[in-house]
Amino acid sequence: MTRTYTAPEVFEAAKRGESWADPETDPTRIDWAERQAAAVIPFAVVDGRPVSPGPATGIRYGRNELGHWGEQVCADAVVTLTGPAGHRWLLLVERTDGHGWALPGGYVDPGEDPLTAARRELWEETGLAADGRRWTTLPGRYVPDPRGSDEAWMVTVPSRVYLGSPRFGRFPALVAQPGETKRAEWIRTDDFDGLTRYLADEFHGRVFPAHVDLLRELFGGGR
Repeated sequence: MTRTYTAPEVFEAAKRGESWADPETDPTRIDWAERQAAAVIPFAVVDGRPVSPGPATGIRYGRNELGHWGEQVCADAVVTLTGPAGHRWLLLVERTDGHGWALPGGYVDPGEDPLTAARRELWEETGLAADGRRWTTLPGRYVPDPRGSDEAWMVTVPSRVYLGSPRFGRFPALVAQPGETKRAEWIRTDDFDGLTRYLADEFHGRVFPAHVDLLRELFGGGR
């Protein structure tokens, strides 16, 4: 069954002129050649409509809860440290939309490089700057964002930084920013399975679906 859906909030945001929502309601009127040339992950256009490079979402037409048509590039910050007992800890934030716990991150602004965006989002969502550290930018990848559709999807370019072992076992303080995240926490992550157990046991939480595959690949464990 072919489903068509765009959340009413997307149309309302476009009317208000919010930058995250394309004002165009008909994707066949978009210059796709320009967007395809700038894409992080190549994608097809069929009969003037974009087609996601990822698996089918169940929503063939429309934007679901995402504001843009086609690819939206995001940047995520993968921040780790080693605790006093030798365990690895990962910085995660609890999203305000109920989709779970995620890496700090967000949209890459026009003209902004992904590393700059990742560091900006890290600061905005947790109050952590991680200055003076060596960052590594990883390859861009499609992410199965639950808010997406076959015509509107997310791609992330993650950047990774290791903070070492904090002096006296004092982890860097985190401050969740109102409107950005519900809270920010250091999550014990010896591997992906350990991460999910810790989230469930300590916060009754789960990993944001868009980040499951990425975190599993980075830290191992789980199927």
